Amino acid sequence: MASSPHSILLQNPNRFFLKTSSPPIFPTNTHLNTLKLPTKPMSIRCAAPTQTQDQRPLIQTQSQDRVFNFAAGPATLPENVLLKAQSELYNWRGSGMSVMEMSHRGKEFLSIIQKAESDLRTLLNIPSEYAILFLQGGATTQFAAIPLNLVKPDDPVDYLVTGSWGDKAFKEAKKFSKAKVIWSGKSDNYTRIPSFEGLEQSPDAKYLHICANETIHGVEFKNYPTSKNGILIADMSSNFCSKPVDVSKFGIIYAGAQKNVGPSGVTIVIIRKDLIGNAQEITPIMLDYKIHADNNSLYNTPPCYCIYMCGLVFEDLLAQGGLEEVEKKNKKKAELLYSAIDLSNGFYRCPVEKSVRSLMNVPFTLEKPELEADFVKEAAKEKMIQLKGHRSVGGMRASIYNAMPLAGVEKLVAFMKDFQARHA
Repeated sequence: MASSPHSILLQNPNRFFLKTSSPPIFPTNTHLNTLKLPTKPMSIRCAAPTQTQDQRPLIQTQSQDRVFNFAAGPATLPENVLLKAQSELYNWRGSGMSVMEMSHRGKEFLSIIQKAESDLRTLLNIPSEYAILFLQGGATTQFAAIPLNLVKPDDPVDYLVTGSWGDKAFKEAKKFSKAKVIWSGKSDNYTRIPSFEGLEQSPDAKYLHICANETIHGVEFKNYPTSKNGILIADMSSNFCSKPVDVSKFGIIYAGAQKNVGPSGVTIVIIRKDLIGNAQEITPIMLDYKIHADNNSLYNTPPCYCIYMCGLVFEDLLAQGGLEEVEKKNKKKAELLYSAIDLSNGFYRCPVEKSVRSLMNVPFTLEKPELEADFVKEAAKEKMIQLKGHRSVGGMRASIYNAMPLAGVEKLVAFMKDFQARHA
């Protein structure tokens, strides 16, 4: 390579590195670290070898190598969020360390978790009388934590079961309370939500629990019932931050992050403060909301990097214009996909009642079940993955969370039409 007096190329057998005043993203050989560079402005010209897997740019600027990931969770994340995290991975904002290396009690991480909480409050307009907790153990752990913190073993509590996750929550609550199912959609294969007027709530029930969006069955509450005693609890794992929600209607909202707002590993609990501090004596310390609230989610080492990633997602959602704008985009994607299903003359079918179809998780079956394996295989070849339905129900499922771009749904719809044309 021809070079001027101020051009330099550093090379090892696999990568090219530029020695600058900042540390390289990957360690260089020791002899390169001793190299003195001119202090004058310099032009850089690098050889252009044939691209190989090991020689791809360290920061991707285009998404040609990424698939459209329709997984139910862990799920796709916003590409710009991933790129920002990538750029900050080695040295977070001049701190000299990665977020993964920070003390959770140091000023750097405190600024991260505090901003994440502040941005989430802004996104959901969370009142000051609610605490936000960043916990571990997934939403499934909250199935036990909720009754343990809110009621005594002999207290009645009501569960409205519209899918598998609501049923799991009820079964866990039975261990720590007098839980009762006041309505279940199991006999209809979890395809609808009942009229709230007809619900027979237990007169002394301490709370009413719902799953706001059933990930497996694709059933979503479009509005919410009122608990007789004023404490409505919702598992919002798979539609959290997908649309505006009036938090003041709920005693507790909880959600695993890995669907819409981050990677797996962190669970967010939004709880009315007057509900904190009444845990049963048998409650493990890590399930006691008061312990976590009193310690600002820092009683023990939290999932620091996951919280950092959630914070980046919250920033991104705010930059999009907030949840009102996010909901518009989600409705557009869902309408496109459901229309393709409904207009397929029965080749594709969605079993869920139209009024409660999920904007996030779209289950559908093929008229010819024997074609399902080919559908999944051919879609994967077109870089559309994780379309196979949950093992408990079969069929197909497309999860189209916030981070799924419209282009991904458009490509899926085009593929569905082509697949039908070839197999109808």
